[in-house]
Amino acid sequence: MSVLEVRQATARRAGRNILGPVSLEIPAGEMMALIGPNGSGKSTLLRLLAGLWRSDTGDVLLDGVAIHCRPRKEIARRISFVPQDSQIGFEFTVAEILEMGRYAHRGRFAPQTAADRSAVNSAAAYCDITHLAGRLVTTLSGGERQRVLIARSLVVEPEFILLDEPTANLDIQHALDILDLCQALARQGKTIVVATHDFNLVTRYATRLALLNAGSLIAEGSRDTVLRPETIRDVFHVDAELVATSVGEAVYVFHQRAAG
Repeated sequence: MSVLEVRQATARRAGRNILGPVSLEIPAGEMMALIGPNGSGKSTLLRLLAGLWRSDTGDVLLDGVAIHCRPRKEIARRISFVPQDSQIGFEFTVAEILEMGRYAHRGRFAPQTAADRSAVNSAAAYCDITHLAGRLVTTLSGGERQRVLIARSLVVEPEFILLDEPTANLDIQHALDILDLCQALARQGKTIVVATHDFNLVTRYATRLALLNAGSLIAEGSRDTVLRPETIRDVFHVDAELVATSVGEAVYVFHQRAAG
């Protein structure tokens, strides 16, 4: 199975180091969550993994080959990136947005093939947006728009899907819908990487976590390994306890740290 990783990668912007050096391997076929406070480097790491930014030092590797040495079209076919800002200003229909996902396979002006139509129809059905095909994307709710963007990533038929804050600005029901969809995709064999600061939601779904803070990788592994009480205290400056729920899931309850 394909492997996506960073090795001692750093990123600099405006003369300062905003990430790294970070080394991290993305396990194939899993749902990994990048968690941490705002400004910890989660979005930067996603952009390096997607090949959108080039690391200043170190390497980003896809199957052991530096990602910037691979053709851009190959990267676009194998890695899909869903950005945090899902606003689309042009009045495209949902069907047109999905069709754009096939550009990596056929080019922008090539005629649509039967394989293209099949990929579009399958992605729309999987994300339950077939009924939205004729709608203008500018008329959709936030949850509907996020499903459309994930469906467009599926149209590409990638191995890796990277999502930056996919539940931001969504109500709880739609946030859970999106995470259910991501979990289902991981179970179908896709490798999912989700960057978020809301780890109380995502830790219920992710199979592995990577905790970042101030551009550094603090810990990586299972929830119990990464989110130790002392680690949460050091990174988020709060105390936390796990509380069992009626459905068998444990959730975190946070408290302000006691003075002194």
